[in-house]
Amino acid sequence: MRMDDYEILLKLYEIGTIRGTAKAILISQPAVTQRLKYMENYFGETIFIRTSKRLLPTPAGERVIQHAKEMVEKEHLFKNRLAETGEEIKGTLSIACSSLISQRYLPDILGEYTAAYPKVAVDLVTGISEDIRKNHKQYHVCIIRGDKLKETTSMHLFDDPLYIFDTEPFPEHGIKERPIISFKSDDSMHELVDSWLFEQQNYIKPQKKMTVDQIETCKQFMKQGIGMAVLPGSVSNHLKEHYPYIPLFLEKEAVTRDTWVCFQEGIRQLPQVDHFLNLLENYDFIAD
Repeated sequence: MRMDDYEILLKLYEIGTIRGTAKAILISQPAVTQRLKYMENYFGETIFIRTSKRLLPTPAGERVIQHAKEMVEKEHLFKNRLAETGEEIKGTLSIACSSLISQRYLPDILGEYTAAYPKVAVDLVTGISEDIRKNHKQYHVCIIRGDKLKETTSMHLFDDPLYIFDTEPFPEHGIKERPIISFKSDDSMHELVDSWLFEQQNYIKPQKKMTVDQIETCKQFMKQGIGMAVLPGSVSNHLKEHYPYIPLFLEKEAVTRDTWVCFQEGIRQLPQVDHFLNLLENYDFIAD
C-alpha cells in the first residue's frame, strides 16, 4: 500500500462520497473508484457500504481506516523527525484555521512562508473555530476566533471589533425594525451578537433572522438591502465608506472577537512550525 492510498481512504471516510473526494483531491471519480477497489482487494475486505447518501464503513472497514490513520500519522512523525535533524527547513506543517482568517489573511501569510520554505508540505484545514477546537490535537497549529484553547500554548494575534451595517440609516430616536442576516460561525460569536441585541432592544428590533453559510454571502445580502448584518472589522472596514453602521458596545466596552494561534507544548522544536509561528508573531494584522 502506498501512503497516498491511505490518504485517499481517509479522505473518502471524511467526505463520504466518491464524487466529493475526487473533487477535493483533484483526480477523476473513476480513478478514486479504482483506488478504493484496489485497497479492498489488498485487504480482502469490503471497506465501505455504498448508500444513496454517503459511504458507510463496514466493521472491517473501520479497522482498516484506523490502520490508515496510524500509518499516515507515523509517516508525518517520521518526516518531522527527519526535518529536525536537517539544516534545510522541510517536513510537514499542519494548520487548522478559522475560515475568516483563511480568507482574509492566510493567503498572504502562506505565500510568504512557502516562498521562504518551499520544501515544507503544508496541510491545511479551514472551518469554524468550534469544529477546530474538537480536533485541535490533530494539527501542529490552530488559528481560532473567540476564546483561546485550554491546555495549549496560546498567543494572541489581534482583536477584531464588531459593527452592524445596513443600507438604511440607524435613527437616533425610535426603533429600527429590519431583518438581520447572520453567517455560519461558532456559538461564541452568536452569543456576543445576541447579548448586544438584547441590550439594544429599545432601539433595534430584528423583524426576522436569516442565516447564510458564508460571511461574503452575508455582506452581499446586506449590500442588496435585504437586512442588517453584524460583521467583523477585519473584513468590513471598506464598507464604512459606503453604508451606515454603528460599532457594538456592551457596558461601555467595544465588542470584539479575539484571534489566537494555539499549539501544543514542545511543538516549536519542529523547525517548520517554529518558523511559521515566528511569521505569525511578526505579521501586521491590520484591516484595510
